[in-house]
Amino acid sequence: MSVAPEVSGAAEERGGLRVAYGGAVYPAEEIARGAAYELFSAQEAAGFEWAPRPGVALPWRRFTHASEVDAVLGAAGPAGEAEAPLLVPLHRERGWAQVHRLSQQPAAAADPTLAAVRASAVIRRGTRMVKVLSARQLAGYARGRLPYGFCHREHDVAHLRTPEALAVLRSDSPDGRADLDVVYALRWRAADPTDYAQPVGTAYGGLTALPSRDRLGPPVLGTGFVPSEAQLIPEFVTRDFADLPMPANATLVAYPASGVEVVLYRYEAEQRGWLRMVGPQWRHLLAGVPGLPPDQEYLPTGEAARSTRLVGGYAGAAYEAVADLPGGFRVLAMTRAARYPVDAVARRLRRAGWRGVPCLVLREEADWLRLRLTRPDPDAVAVTGAQCQERGVYEVWAPASEVTDDRVVDVPYPL
Repeated sequence: MSVAPEVSGAAEERGGLRVAYGGAVYPAEEIARGAAYELFSAQEAAGFEWAPRPGVALPWRRFTHASEVDAVLGAAGPAGEAEAPLLVPLHRERGWAQVHRLSQQPAAAADPTLAAVRASAVIRRGTRMVKVLSARQLAGYARGRLPYGFCHREHDVAHLRTPEALAVLRSDSPDGRADLDVVYALRWRAADPTDYAQPVGTAYGGLTALPSRDRLGPPVLGTGFVPSEAQLIPEFVTRDFADLPMPANATLVAYPASGVEVVLYRYEAEQRGWLRMVGPQWRHLLAGVPGLPPDQEYLPTGEAARSTRLVGGYAGAAYEAVADLPGGFRVLAMTRAARYPVDAVARRLRRAGWRGVPCLVLREEADWLRLRLTRPDPDAVAVTGAQCQERGVYEVWAPASEVTDDRVVDVPYPL
């Protein structure tokens, strides 16, 4: 016999969206198109924290992933195509705690259950991706840095909304717990699933062998999941740790301790710059970002040589293209009339080798090349002297005369 959830007094007083969770029904707000919910309560409840906010009458709240709720009442339905949920096969002999324990054990990387969970975390064209940033990293992206390295599907991390919760996804500090007053993130849409890989298997296995003195951020477990005591979050890397072209309408966002999401900037592809979206009441969130004036309306990224770009075909000619998802790919042009949809598109990058180690060429200055290792491991790091820039990312300067097999490569996207 099923028992209906108890309706909290707060849910009765407040209309709109309600979520059944833990035997009660709470008024709620949707996060990331239903990937998570913020629950509100007038009284203290297990897992809720005291966090009064202007405009919110109920002072207790908690963030909960959609997979943890019992029912959603009054929802308008998903907007657009929903992301594939993370599926965890459970049975009497292997519950959630056992699966989570496996995800934290490098020796269990090949376990069939973990493989099934990883396979359910699907990236499709247009999937929203997230990379959590420090203030220093945010400044780098505002000045023209491109998406690269470790990242996550927004659907899997939507319930992490405070600096303390998001610390588990940090990539540039030994313990992930610096700058806890505010955490930043880059959010963009995936141009193609082939641009991403899970750090599992022989291709990325060398990351697990790197000692703590040679890395930043938490260790790479090699299971495909974030190191965490409580979360089961699949992680991804850009394939070969390559830079990806910045898609149109990517955003830089901030998460202060209040748990709200503040959109700071939006990327304008034609202008190659970031347009400030935040109002005066939130500009204090940028106070700790080095070299970034909080009141500057537009941040140009400049025309410096980029390590990668999209190249599209239209009417038999090749043009620089931009991913404008979910709509598709088009010619990068200042005038609307010239933004033709392309009939072929590829990501163009530059590869090379140095001292027998495969690398990506990021930029060239005088007779030197800035290289990034595509398969970091202890031997590759030792022979090249590469330095860790953030979790899993190793770069080094090399004399151009010593670099071998220097070539430009196009990675086509199917249309």
